[in-house]
Amino acid sequence: MVVKNRATTEKLPLERIFGSSGWLARHHPGFEYRPGQLEMAEAIESAAENGQHLIVEAGTGTGKTLAYLVPLIRSGQRVVISTGTKNLQEQLYYKDIPFIRKLFPNLRATLMKGRQNYLCRQKLYDIEKQPVLNGLEEVDLYHQLREWESQTETGDRTEVAGLPDTSELWSRVDARREACTGQKCPQFERCFITWMHQRAAESDLIIVNHHLFFADLALKQSDYASLLPDYSAVVFDEAHEIEDVATQYFGTKVSNYQMEELARDTEATLKVQSIESGEVLSAVRELRRRSELFFELFPAGDGRTNFDNRESFLDVRRGTYSALVNSLARLESELLKVKDRPEEINNLARRAAEIRQSLELIMESRDRSLVYWWERRGRGVFIEASPIDVSPILRERLFGQVRTVILTSATLAVGGNFEFLKRRLGVETVREKILESHFDFGRQAILYTPLHLPDPRDVEFASRAAGEIVSLLKVTEGRAFVLFTSYQQMRAVYELVRRRLRYPLMMQGSAPRTALLDKFRATPHAVLFATSSFWQGVDVQGQQLSAVIVDRLPFAVPSDPVVAARIRQINEEGGNAFVEYQIPEAVIALKQGFGRLIRSETDRGVLGILDHRIVRKQYGKIFFDSLPSYRRAARLEEVSDFVQEWS
Repeated sequence: MVVKNRATTEKLPLERIFGSSGWLARHHPGFEYRPGQLEMAEAIESAAENGQHLIVEAGTGTGKTLAYLVPLIRSGQRVVISTGTKNLQEQLYYKDIPFIRKLFPNLRATLMKGRQNYLCRQKLYDIEKQPVLNGLEEVDLYHQLREWESQTETGDRTEVAGLPDTSELWSRVDARREACTGQKCPQFERCFITWMHQRAAESDLIIVNHHLFFADLALKQSDYASLLPDYSAVVFDEAHEIEDVATQYFGTKVSNYQMEELARDTEATLKVQSIESGEVLSAVRELRRRSELFFELFPAGDGRTNFDNRESFLDVRRGTYSALVNSLARLESELLKVKDRPEEINNLARRAAEIRQSLELIMESRDRSLVYWWERRGRGVFIEASPIDVSPILRERLFGQVRTVILTSATLAVGGNFEFLKRRLGVETVREKILESHFDFGRQAILYTPLHLPDPRDVEFASRAAGEIVSLLKVTEGRAFVLFTSYQQMRAVYELVRRRLRYPLMMQGSAPRTALLDKFRATPHAVLFATSSFWQGVDVQGQQLSAVIVDRLPFAVPSDPVVAARIRQINEEGGNAFVEYQIPEAVIALKQGFGRLIRSETDRGVLGILDHRIVRKQYGKIFFDSLPSYRRAARLEEVSDFVQEWS
């Protein structure tokens, strides 16, 4: 089925839009003619017209956003655009869409985020009936939210100035599904989620992020209504991320936070509804006690740990586990005994049943297609069951159901082809295109690999690498990202470097990510030490970022439960996991990290990789074949000469 939109215009040849004297040249203030942009737009238009899937690697600076927006809007179909982050969503909606409306004035577009980003009016009103505000700051914030609620048209939390990401009050008034009573809610007609869905149903473009898209795709296999209206085409921008996101949403998770939220919401609902039930409150107290005892069984220390030993774990802890399961069943039963119970009580009973079923699946399932693991993050303990391989799920539910799927990113190909991506995502029949960036990487960047350092697995590597980083940063006068594959290595090298440099040094974890980036952009000669979350989705143009230094080839940690399960599965099926999975994953990660450096035609800079395996190991050729044609150097003097050319 093709879902039509209303935004189509008379079909100009795409050359008349993207060409050197076309519509964009006349209307876009920063326009540069890019043959790759026109080529991408033509490929996407053909795929949309013919109901085909398409993979496009578009190098940095191609202008891929407009290259997919224009032909898809012209297609007359309803299209979902799925981005890697909420920041990219907002950039699309608030920057790119208003511009493209000059060409398509009738275009209707909707921004959709996860429900936790929106206010629930009913919860906000219910707070007045509960003495639950903690301190003057929370009282002030509550009054600010009440005033905002009467004015906002979206209920999106980003409109509330100064609202902390970790606000406990917001977590009690957001619109997440667990506490939603749907059409039975008194505020249903005025609900911000209702309004968002109505706007989406009337829109030509729906802008989501990968998390919301796969949450919707997972919901479609359950009894719950989908989040998105019908659509004919979907674009995944930053498509290299979707395997990991899909793995998260097609799995099952239980945490101590879920138990506490269920207990807290039950107590609050009894107060709001003026329901007196000693049995329900007794069941809540028992749930809290049993939950605390169960989750205390997991050892301290942050990190993800394999949970294949569930049988032996339960052999000596069966009583603690069974008591938690029984306490969830008891709470469900007591809630369903409440006379003349409102929908909110039914909702709580459903949540108790869902958590109990998820807990039993994780602890007792023997499904070999799943990997079982647990993780501590701060005060949270999470136990999970995740699919080892999402390709069969995506082949059936995504590529087999949606007429046109576009996968695009600057980092999808490995060794000049898409075989790795297609295998991991279950893509079979698909058109493919690799578009070179119009940047002159041979002139703009130099890739430095010092061959005198020890192997990164050597005990002396951290101290020797720190010395090399100091030397490199003196050449570039700071202005660098130093990226690591582990927090431990980052902290160790940071401590060794900071005593030997006069430049302002920053380290991930010392402030929120956005604040760190703002500070880096505003601080001359700054150096930022960071790990994986800064390898992608970060844009710092100009001389402020003149170097990206990577400590080692970014192979995924083989002891990570999901990575280990994927390696084991590939090897058991007769493959070579190192060649088929670990190397390609590392190639894409390295391309992402290096991609932070050259973001415009005027950028110049130094790329450093302190891992000589890229030169000395046979597999290093795959990395070089996958990277742009940077100038290469093995001596620091060559780097210094390069910097002198443009400084």
